[in-house]
This record gives sequence, C-alpha cells and structure tokens, in this order.
Amino acid sequence: MALMTKLPALFISHGSPNLILHDSPARTFLAGLGKSLPRPEAILVMSAHFETDRPFVVANEKPDMIYDFSGFERELYQMRYEAPGAIPLAIEAANLARAAGIEAQAATGRGFDHGTWVPLSLMYPQADIPVIQLSLPTRLGPALQTRIGHALAGLRQQGVLLIGSG
Repeated sequence: MALMTKLPALFISHGSPNLILHDSPARTFLAGLGKSLPRPEAILVMSAHFETDRPFVVANEKPDMIYDFSGFERELYQMRYEAPGAIPLAIEAANLARAAGIEAQAATGRGFDHGTWVPLSLMYPQADIPVIQLSLPTRLGPALQTRIGHALAGLRQQGVLLIGSG
C-alpha cells in the first residue's frame, strides 16, 4: 500500500442521514470531495456515532449497514454501501494504537453507521475502496483522541484516508 503522496486527514460533517437524498451545498461538497483527492487504498473512519469505553477497530470482511436513526424517508432504510472491510488494516490500526500505549482491539460484528455510509456514498459511490471504522472513546476526553490520531497518522503514507465524521 505505498503511495507517493501522503493522504490528508479530514474532518467532515455528515449532516442528517437524508443529506444523501436532497440537494444542498454540503451534499454537493461531499460529492466532489472524493474526486479532488488522490484515490485512497483504504479508508479509516472515526464516526461520532460509534462511541465505546475504549477504542475498537471494526474488522469485518463485509460490514453490514446500521440505520442508527428514525423518522426519515423510507428509501434511506433500504440504501446499502457495500464497500469491503479491510481486516489486515483493522488489525494494524489496533496494533499501532496499542504500540502507543492505547488499549485498542479489533472487533467484529458491527456495520457502517450513517456517519460512515452517508458521506462515503457521496464521496466514493462505487463502494470499491475498503473501509474500516474506529470507535471514539469520547468519555475519555480529547487527549486520548489526539493520541490515537498521532498513533494512526503513519497510515496516511500507506494510502489510507483518515476521516473524522461528526
């Protein structure tokens, strides 16, 4: 996964789930964002909708969908973002966090929440780039999140796009 250019780390606002259905400046921005970046080898998303007491990296081969909302248009509950997972990347991310003294582990059985699939459906609609999610232990404070960011920063040089989605 070597890349000549280091990929950026992004923080994006994913808005409400129905952002994907209606024209808006945010939807237009996200739809163009993927085209403006070098194509990543993989994507690691830290979604504000995946909070845990310690960091977990989702290691699923085929992550399912999580419809973590209610009261929106019916078509949202039928949308699928079928990007593959990246088990080796999930394990590497957990190992990098542990090497930095952060208790983290790879976990299975969790799908993509709307903080991941809504923006990625717009940015990379082909769903052909492997995606993993990392939970945010928000109750442990921003210092830990900063440490996690430093621990994972080297992945950017391997072609991994790091996205904070909130």
